[in-house]
Amino acid sequence: MLQVNFLRDNKERVLEGLKKRQFKNLELVDEAIAADDERKRIQFELDSQLSEINKISKEIGLLMKEGKKEEAESAKSKTAQYKESSSELKSQLEVKENDLLNILYQLPNIPNELVKSGASADDNEMIFQSHPVEGLGEGAIPHWELAKKYNLIDFELGVKIAGAGFPVYLGKGARLQRALVQYFLDKNVEKGYTEVNPPHVVNEASGFGTGQLPDKEGQMYYINEDKLYLIPTAEVPVTNLYRDVLLEEKDLPIKNTAFSQCYRREAGSYGAHVRGLNRLHQFEKVEIVRIEKPENSYAVLEEMVEHIKEILTDLELPFRVLRLCGGDTGFASAMTYDFEVWSAAQEMWLEVSSVSNFETFQANRLKCRYKGDGKSQLVHTLNGSAMALPRIMAALLENNQTAEGIKLPKKIAEYARFEVIN
Repeated sequence: MLQVNFLRDNKERVLEGLKKRQFKNLELVDEAIAADDERKRIQFELDSQLSEINKISKEIGLLMKEGKKEEAESAKSKTAQYKESSSELKSQLEVKENDLLNILYQLPNIPNELVKSGASADDNEMIFQSHPVEGLGEGAIPHWELAKKYNLIDFELGVKIAGAGFPVYLGKGARLQRALVQYFLDKNVEKGYTEVNPPHVVNEASGFGTGQLPDKEGQMYYINEDKLYLIPTAEVPVTNLYRDVLLEEKDLPIKNTAFSQCYRREAGSYGAHVRGLNRLHQFEKVEIVRIEKPENSYAVLEEMVEHIKEILTDLELPFRVLRLCGGDTGFASAMTYDFEVWSAAQEMWLEVSSVSNFETFQANRLKCRYKGDGKSQLVHTLNGSAMALPRIMAALLENNQTAEGIKLPKKIAEYARFEVIN
């Protein structure tokens, strides 16, 4: 969430940033500033009346001591009037604070100056590609057919049990999933991340804290009886570990990694690109989360990018890195890099990771600060997928198919304890 003082002091920059995102409701900036002005006016009036009540109360005590009961009663009458008026002001203040909060919740983060203007994924900027790519040629089959051929994943059985988008992994398919998860966690721990095993459900406050609510409410599964949401990513519970926390400077940086199941309704998804593992309602993912001092966060973002590049290099997958344009950058993010791997059988790029810097946007919602040099200030939060499993699995199956079977990359074969799927 943006701070209203930031909107007021940097209005032109804010408007330019929102235009980069193709954000249409620019009037919300002025509405937020106006709501804050009114909030301040009511607060000032309330403070003045409360001060007057305190002053008169002291006078009443003196008058009573001096035996001036009639004057004391008159003063009590004034106090009663002020109390009634201040009670009304408190109600007005609460309404105005909620109005301001609701406006601020609608405003996305301001993109970093390096983020280009753009409307969609077509405008994203490619900054790195591992090597040229090409299809496998005639006879190559997509991962959903490979999964059936080698009895790795049963999509129909998942439909029977739950519905479309909930696959069942079998045999070497399940073992390969487990090997990938362990490999990703080990890679992250080697880089200094502390492993966390968080809940897979969160409350409403947690959803607001990381920006999933109210922006992505329709994409989350909701447990009505308990008022809990199934997590779309481990980012949500892990980042919320630091909600309402005042950290010490010595505590930073904080580096966490977590494996979780992820649940997404993916409402409105359709078309050829959703076949097989390309888009699921439930999938496995390993996440990395950073809590950083503001002056370090963009260097850390680049460090995280290099870490993901190293993982994909180990997987021996062709990949590219994109810096997202304003219109394709997530609601809470100031800058995002997407990683895509080449699906050789489908001959298309598949997104497998996003690494983002949220600057103070999440921290302001979370009320997560750190204390240094005698003052407290908001931290910067960052996170990324390291990695999401489904499309990695799809690319591994497709890109490594041979006449003898699917040959795993060396690093993963060591974890899976088999080299070939046949």
